[in-house]
Amino acid sequence: MAWSLSTVAWADPGHHQGGHHNKDETYSAGEPGDPKKPARVVQVTMNETDGKMVFVPEKVDVKKGEQVKFVLRNNGELDHEFILATTAENLKHAEAMKKNPDMEHDDPNGKRLAPKKTGEILWKFGAAGEFEYACLIPGHREGGMVGKVVVK
Repeated sequence: MAWSLSTVAWADPGHHQGGHHNKDETYSAGEPGDPKKPARVVQVTMNETDGKMVFVPEKVDVKKGEQVKFVLRNNGELDHEFILATTAENLKHAEAMKKNPDMEHDDPNGKRLAPKKTGEILWKFGAAGEFEYACLIPGHREGGMVGKVVVK
């Protein structure tokens, strides 16, 4: 699917409505990390290239119990986001994003970045399984912006 700047909404960003975790809830992919403990750094770049939207790398392997600091960089020309969850959760979240494409994320498992900006997510993977990181801005996931985390 090709993207173009003409399809991007330039409205002021809104805020997420409902469906968010409070600090006592659990996340399927683990939990926010502890900044006082060591973490493996995994750099993830977001970009648009050859008519596709991509994360590099597209797959990250993690050990159960491992803490990872995702260092995020948006090298693209559009806003992108990194939302860490199960595929089912991200698909449900993507539907909500279609109704409010400019919603902002303040959850520990997600970050939205403007072009040429950076951010970090510190995460501890507590359960084995497959999870994903995806950009849920309408059209971006469909444009190829999804990656996989395999926890063993």
